[in-house]
Amino acid sequence: MIWLTWRQFRGSAATVAGILVVLIGALALTGPSLATAYQAGIAGCTPDNTCNDFFDRFFEEYQLPFLALTLVVLILPALVGLFWGAPLITRELEAGTHLLVWNQSITRRRWLAVKLGLTGLAAMAAAGVCGLAVTWWSDPLDKSAVSEMAQMSPLVFSARGIAPMAYAAFAFVLGVTVGMLVRRTLPAMALTLAVFATVQFAMPLLVRPHLMPPVSASFELDQTNVDELHVQGQGGGPVQIFLRTSAVPGHAGAWVLSSNLLDPSGRTVADSGNAGSGPSSTIARSIPVSTTSGPCAPAGGPVTTSACLVEVNRLGYRQQATYQPLERFWPFQWIEIGIYALLAFVLTWLSFWWIRRGSS
Repeated sequence: MIWLTWRQFRGSAATVAGILVVLIGALALTGPSLATAYQAGIAGCTPDNTCNDFFDRFFEEYQLPFLALTLVVLILPALVGLFWGAPLITRELEAGTHLLVWNQSITRRRWLAVKLGLTGLAAMAAAGVCGLAVTWWSDPLDKSAVSEMAQMSPLVFSARGIAPMAYAAFAFVLGVTVGMLVRRTLPAMALTLAVFATVQFAMPLLVRPHLMPPVSASFELDQTNVDELHVQGQGGGPVQIFLRTSAVPGHAGAWVLSSNLLDPSGRTVADSGNAGSGPSSTIARSIPVSTTSGPCAPAGGPVTTSACLVEVNRLGYRQQATYQPLERFWPFQWIEIGIYALLAFVLTWLSFWWIRRGSS
């Protein structure tokens, strides 16, 4: 039975193995030079600029391969569910070859167990190797990435560490189960993709933010959480602050769930109604700070951001943020792996129940 299953599976397994060998070879060749460039840039930083300029240049230079590799790891589990999971049993049911096997000495449960075990382990291994290789290669870029692409952000988190292995296991068993219930390959593939995509979207939106209680704190305003300042209108209008919604001071790489600007009395400053003029990752807020004299006065030129922020902080304005710190990356990985393992177990149980009672 193992030999027969391997013979049916060896073509697609060899294809995936070949692609992984090429990918890992490319990462192994370029990874050391990437790490060396990062270390050289860090060594050249000065305490005055805190390496921010280097981080921006470094990430921008390698942004395209960073995003491409992240996408590869994200879609691999879905492809496993589509092309390995959904057709695995369905093609046997459509062709009727399962009846021939069941009339031999092979029991239905053994037949299903061998198919699930051999192909499922291969799927997990492929996703695990791919995820860990990309995590290793991307480490310098993860350290220098802007907050929207930091390691804890929803998009990047799902393509790092060992979580892709759990996603692949779930997608594979989901495809097998849906195929057994639907009994048609193409509808099973479409339904598998729809369900898997729904779960993958729901996890970072509804579940992951609450895996551990988020941290809430207030922060002074500096160049970490403020993109820029504008003076509105003529003759000393209010200062418009573009507050970054994805960064908090002192917690690089944190996943910011919410961010607001508080006035000196602790109330949330209302939307200024002109946020469209700032970067997409910011919210615009207008505050009544004197711009005719003092640190926030243009004085014939642009506002000096650092000096004006000192005045804004002195008046009592703060950022109020709720976030998940970067230190929770691995605890979140293990918790999420447990959730997907439980889902895969339930689907596996359903498959064995169906093969014993609901099949024909």
